[in-house]
Amino acid sequence: MNVFDRMVAVISPQTGLKRASARKQLQVLNQGYGNHGASTKKKSLLGWLAGSGSALEDIEYNVDKLRGRSRDLYMGVPLATGALKTMRTNVIGSGLKLNAQIDYEYLNLTTDQADLWETQVEREFSLWAESLHCDAQRMNNFYELQQLAFLSWLASGDVFALLPVIPRVGMPYDLRVKLIEADRICTPNKQLLNLDHKIVNGVEVSPLGEISAYHIAKNHPHSLSVQNNEWSRIPKFGAKTGRPNIIHLMESERPEQRRGVPILAPVMESLKQLSRYTEAELMAAVISGMYTVFVTTETNQKGDEFGSGIADQDLIDEEDDTSLELGNGSVHFLGENEKIQESNPGRPNVAFDGFVTSICRQIGAALEIPYELLLKNFTSSYSASRGALLEAWKMFRMRRDWMANDFCQPIYEEFLAEGIAKGRIYAPGFFTDPLARKAYSNAEWNGPSQGQLDPLKEVNAAEKRVNNGFTTRTRETIELTSGDFFKNHALRVREEKARREGGLTTEGTSINLDKSSEKGSKDEKEEVEE
Repeated sequence: MNVFDRMVAVISPQTGLKRASARKQLQVLNQGYGNHGASTKKKSLLGWLAGSGSALEDIEYNVDKLRGRSRDLYMGVPLATGALKTMRTNVIGSGLKLNAQIDYEYLNLTTDQADLWETQVEREFSLWAESLHCDAQRMNNFYELQQLAFLSWLASGDVFALLPVIPRVGMPYDLRVKLIEADRICTPNKQLLNLDHKIVNGVEVSPLGEISAYHIAKNHPHSLSVQNNEWSRIPKFGAKTGRPNIIHLMESERPEQRRGVPILAPVMESLKQLSRYTEAELMAAVISGMYTVFVTTETNQKGDEFGSGIADQDLIDEEDDTSLELGNGSVHFLGENEKIQESNPGRPNVAFDGFVTSICRQIGAALEIPYELLLKNFTSSYSASRGALLEAWKMFRMRRDWMANDFCQPIYEEFLAEGIAKGRIYAPGFFTDPLARKAYSNAEWNGPSQGQLDPLKEVNAAEKRVNNGFTTRTRETIELTSGDFFKNHALRVREEKARREGGLTTEGTSINLDKSSEKGSKDEKEEVEE
């Protein structure tokens, strides 16, 4: 206690006690994080006023504006467009394909019986998935719907899918997929002034905190339609069957979050500013390239006006009298007392590429896309480029698993239930035993392969993994080429038989497929050379 505090304590002991207590509390506040990130004394942190609210204030009240800006970036900023399409192409590609993997041990089936059942189900699923009838709008097949849903998920923050039952001629399956854009899931007008937060951004929550229903607007809330909007309440699950009525694709950032955030949200400002900077540099380079000659005269001869030497079809805005335009290699005569001040814009800017690359590194870090992949610029060594791809594929596989678990698998299970109910697929116990239902529904969803920077090194590594039992031929075939090992094997058998019958191989000579061509026999090498 200092001298002043002692004087206060003599006059008013209670006030002195409060001052001493407050001083002690300040000492406690300045311990631990109070001396670092939460410091209120450091000059570098005094101006950092960061508020913290619930997911409702921090996210739900801002998603509409974030959604609009994200779409604007996608439509007008090449770097944003490339980032989203890079994710779409690597995660989904031509579509995640079904690979049924039933639990044959629980179902008391042999491996041969399991293979037959899986082959039949995959054939039935292809009948439905490869047809436009699987789409409620009859515009896309199931694999194209995956691309559309994933891209919309990235750009808008979330996307929804209804699973209506619509019979159609020529299609034995009635299950349909109807994608709903994020904007149409919104709070009805009559509920906007309700402050109990039971319905937020179209998502209804029960008293227990679980999501119970979604409210879907008949018309897009931002469309120019003059019709009065109406809303439909869709329960998330059926009351009697527990069937999912609607699928909600989103990435959660915080507990109690109801709507998703566009993936570009953390880098929106950087992307927009970088776009403006790029446009400014491009315009400066164009103006610098339009070298113009000015001629001064001492007479009263009236000089040519700006733009007079430009063809009418090249004018940008001929109706605006205040605009000045430059033409390639134009010559202008200046009148009396008119001068021209030369300027050197210094374009192209030599520092442009380095600055943009630096910003792209930060954007790529936030999006989990290495800048080499973001810019499609692989100029580093093999090891560095491979390391960048491996990091990117950690993210791609994670999002592929999310897409498979939240979109493909629920739809497949509904398809399977319909096929079994209609007798097209035989699966005893599916509707009575939950474990049997789970055993029949097990599946993998395979997407595009990672690709190889050096195919020879990748194949040699795959061969060693197989020979040492670290993986299987089926898995390596999928990873390297997105192919099917068993189909490849059956085709190879037919090919080798045709080669022997055609006299291209020595009778009785078999090729050891486990050996590389470098380790093959002399006869095999000569055969390849022929």
